[in-house]
Amino acid sequence: MGSDEGPRWNHNIHLHRVVIGAIPPQARSALDVGAGDGMLSAELRRALPDVVGIDVDGGVLARAAADHPGIRWIEGDVMTHEFGRTFDVVTAVATVHHLPDLRAAIGRLAELTSPGGALVIVGLARPTTPWDHLLSVVGVIQHRWMVSKRGLWEHTARTTVPAESYRQVRRVARDVLPGVRWRQHALWRYSLIWRRDAQ
Repeated sequence: MGSDEGPRWNHNIHLHRVVIGAIPPQARSALDVGAGDGMLSAELRRALPDVVGIDVDGGVLARAAADHPGIRWIEGDVMTHEFGRTFDVVTAVATVHHLPDLRAAIGRLAELTSPGGALVIVGLARPTTPWDHLLSVVGVIQHRWMVSKRGLWEHTARTTVPAESYRQVRRVARDVLPGVRWRQHALWRYSLIWRRDAQ
């Protein structure tokens, strides 16, 4: 349980800055995949005029819509929903490990990214190497320090244990997204930033 005072904080919100920092200067639209409680969608809406959030959980989306106006909310599966368009920014935070096929999921998100746009994924993976486990120890320290300062806000979205390791995610991402920027973070997360070539 986190404090109701001050901005909400958890591991995912901590890395929203990675997403916001990757928005291209010319961007006007964004798709937030696995929008959940709508925290990231709301941050995107403060930066961009056209934001769509999609999630399979209608109950969570209803609460998000009540809290965050000015965003188009879609209850649906990003893998099959027909958007009829692409987006200047496509984001997925703590989402792709919920989808059954990582390669297909990353490929689908890339397809939804407009030429000249950015795809930003923040995800979870299984630690398997000594480096992974070292970062996990650092994550425990960072987590305790941040919680002592800001509290921990518990989101209402469902959780799933990731099937892929960090090494597997990195390999798939580099196969599917040429030139992708990969970073592994201490708070049990990685980030992928990919720019689609302008056409």
